[in-house]
Amino acid sequence: MFVLAAKVWHFWMAVAITGLVVTATLATIAGYLNKVVRPKYPPRSARRP
Repeated sequence: MFVLAAKVWHFWMAVAITGLVVTATLATIAGYLNKVVRPKYPPRSARRP
């Protein structure tokens, strides 16, 4: 009985960890684009003096 519960619990733990990893990866990519790439290409309104 406990073995079945352990398998089910580990399955949902894996789903949660996978979701966290995907979210962290997307947040890292978004942060990189925001901090590194965006300053290289300012908006058109900021380019004109």
